[in-house]
Amino acid sequence: MRGISVVVPVYNEIENISLCVKELDEVLRGLDEPYELIFVDDGSTDGTPGKVAEVAEGNPHVVLIEFRRNFGQTAAMAAGFEHARYEFIVPMDGDLQNDPREIPKMIAKIDEGYDLVAGWRKDRQDRFLSRRLPSMFANRLISWATGVSLHDYGCSLKVLRKDVAKSIRLYGEMHRFIPALAAEFGARIAEVPVNHRARIHGTSKYGISRTIRVVLDLLTVKFLLGYSKRPIHLFGSLGLLAGGSGFLILAWMTVEKLFFQMPLAQRPLLLLGVLLLILGVQFLVFGLLAEVLTRTYHESQEKPIYNVRRIRRFLPESDHPPRSFSRGGKVGSSS
Repeated sequence: MRGISVVVPVYNEIENISLCVKELDEVLRGLDEPYELIFVDDGSTDGTPGKVAEVAEGNPHVVLIEFRRNFGQTAAMAAGFEHARYEFIVPMDGDLQNDPREIPKMIAKIDEGYDLVAGWRKDRQDRFLSRRLPSMFANRLISWATGVSLHDYGCSLKVLRKDVAKSIRLYGEMHRFIPALAAEFGARIAEVPVNHRARIHGTSKYGISRTIRVVLDLLTVKFLLGYSKRPIHLFGSLGLLAGGSGFLILAWMTVEKLFFQMPLAQRPLLLLGVLLLILGVQFLVFGLLAEVLTRTYHESQEKPIYNVRRIRRFLPESDHPPRSFSRGGKVGSSS
């Protein structure tokens, strides 16, 4: 169903709720589209859920999802995606730094044929050393590692088509990798500059510890994007490299012993060759076990190894006009 589902994860943002709902209502009401505002409370302790309920009184567009405890922004975003009803899903922060007035521009961009439009905080209103500088390095690293080049992976404000959003499985701190995960399904991605505002109320929930978690999650994403369906290619390559190197070292030392009477005792190179050979065998075994686990994972859940954008059927004019089917992995009957 065409419409807009705005997903707003909130954690201790009681002072920002009223203005956030007001601004979103004003912007979305002018689009002449059905819409909903899904606030996901991530275990707030300052009364944020009560404030959302108070502001939502008499407002049929507001939906409140409350977690039992703090699970993190990624989990809150995943819950919002799961409960969204409309075609366009718009995740955004609840601290008022994302400007809701950018949503119409992003909706217009995705209507050009894109599956995901990411916001770029070109003029970011945060401290340079503690926020902007680390973000610059992180964006370059993530772009290089994932192959999806964006200026701003950390901007929560995006627009996704519903089928793309519901195809993504989020864990850890992976909400910032949504464009890269969507690209795995062949999603067409665009990036547009958006207005970014300074925080007025509340305090930031970001710290240096999150940077460490992002780096670890990047390793996971890199593996999932590159080798989740063919892990033997990764472990097998490492195994052949290590095992081959160990074999060549041991072969050369054997030649030295047989033809040049070189002693083998107390030579570190001998231990290195044996170690590399054992590591090579272990990597190959890991690769084979990973292949078994991968097949079990996909087959037990009937998880597809591809994602269909759409299926078009062109019937003779005497029967039916050409029909287009909706995006996504599941396609209905053509009858």
